[in-house]
Amino acid sequence: MDVTPLLLSRIQFAFTITLHIIFPAFTVGLAAWLTFLEGCGLVTGRAIYRRLSDFWLKIFAVAFGLGVVSGIVMAFQFGTNWSELSRRTGPIQGPLLGYESFTAFALEAGFFGVLMFGRDRVPRWVYFLACLMVALGTSMSSFWIMVNNSWMQEPVGFTTRPDGVFVPVDWHAIIFSHAVLVRFPHMMLAAYVTGAFCVAATGAWYMLRGNAVQEGRAMLTMALRLAAILVPVQIGFGHLAGDFVHDKQPTKFAAIEGRWNDEQPASEVLIAWPDEKAETNRFQIAIPYLGSVIGSMSLSSKEVGLKSFPVADRPPVAIPFFTFRIMVGCGLLMLAIAWIGSWLSLSDRILRARLLLWATFLSFPLGFVATITGWFTAEVGRQPWTVYGMLRTAEATTPFLTTPQVATSLVIFASVYSLIFTFGALYIYRLLRAGPIPAPDLDLQTTNPKRPLSVPGDSPGLRATVPAGE
Repeated sequence: MDVTPLLLSRIQFAFTITLHIIFPAFTVGLAAWLTFLEGCGLVTGRAIYRRLSDFWLKIFAVAFGLGVVSGIVMAFQFGTNWSELSRRTGPIQGPLLGYESFTAFALEAGFFGVLMFGRDRVPRWVYFLACLMVALGTSMSSFWIMVNNSWMQEPVGFTTRPDGVFVPVDWHAIIFSHAVLVRFPHMMLAAYVTGAFCVAATGAWYMLRGNAVQEGRAMLTMALRLAAILVPVQIGFGHLAGDFVHDKQPTKFAAIEGRWNDEQPASEVLIAWPDEKAETNRFQIAIPYLGSVIGSMSLSSKEVGLKSFPVADRPPVAIPFFTFRIMVGCGLLMLAIAWIGSWLSLSDRILRARLLLWATFLSFPLGFVATITGWFTAEVGRQPWTVYGMLRTAEATTPFLTTPQVATSLVIFASVYSLIFTFGALYIYRLLRAGPIPAPDLDLQTTNPKRPLSVPGDSPGLRATVPAGE
């Protein structure tokens, strides 16, 4: 493999987007979680929601800052490494990024200060409104980014000038395309599920350690119950996103399925080792008819294979093939943990289910892994196109860019990102390890004295004093 400016530019973009997407996937869900906690506290007056909100706000602030820093670099790369893409798609992508600044950034910047410094300076309903606006801002930011990316996946509502520049003619078609309507909810639900499992894993960790048990149990039960609802909905939107790929991007769909030849009816390849040179799969395990059912909801539909397309128009097969299966596997694991945990949380059995607590604690990376692998499936599967069917990736790079130039920037980015994110992750870990501020002797909203809670069947460390009513 030749080391070219194109290859290094793609590696650099993949590296930065992989690290960047971790933080929006976390903070979008966490902003909604903070809003939920503040709403519950406002309605019920129970102090535990205040303690949880104050605890998670510190973690949200650090992750939010890291997300902003990593996101700025993404914009720089469009000018340094992908200037031809910027030139040709600027009339469309430029305004979309501007809309993100006018809406999302304005909301986040305007109300984030209230979250950080206004707890005791504004009425509780104003603080709740600030949480809601920050959550709306993070969602709006995700929306405009997904509109931008979805237009590259399904270019609509434009015309092409003689110099190759794409000019918008129908903003409604661009903003509310079929791709946006299925991909944006899929991404938002991924963020909510990721946040829910981070909260649930933290709660399980505290219960296993025997500290902050009251707060840990609240985090565990609320987050697992929320995930039990969200994960099936996420899987449903994932199927809709798959239908879009099946209809609009058949080469990507064939690569995801690992299907080389046209089949009628089509089988579903569960696992295999794609061999692109031989145009076949090694060690394949497949289920007859299931491929037609998944692709067209039919037992007899014809499904297209990769050999029906020119080699130059095919994506790399192995990456979308494996990343899609990793994403689905993570989703099924999260579904099982959420449903079992929610069922056990209906009684005190969840306190004795140490295996479930360990499984929940160890599940915290699943949402991030599913999000990253899903993004890889979408982006690598789109190759060799940057704007699908209109602009190839090889044509989108900056002219006259040299290999040493891109290699230097890649090393600098990797070093700086690694340094910043390592210290950021360690600081978040220290915040998580410290845990929420312990409950006082009397809850702020109850006059009942404390009563001891003995956790049946568990270690002596899993004992806590819980105020009645909490």
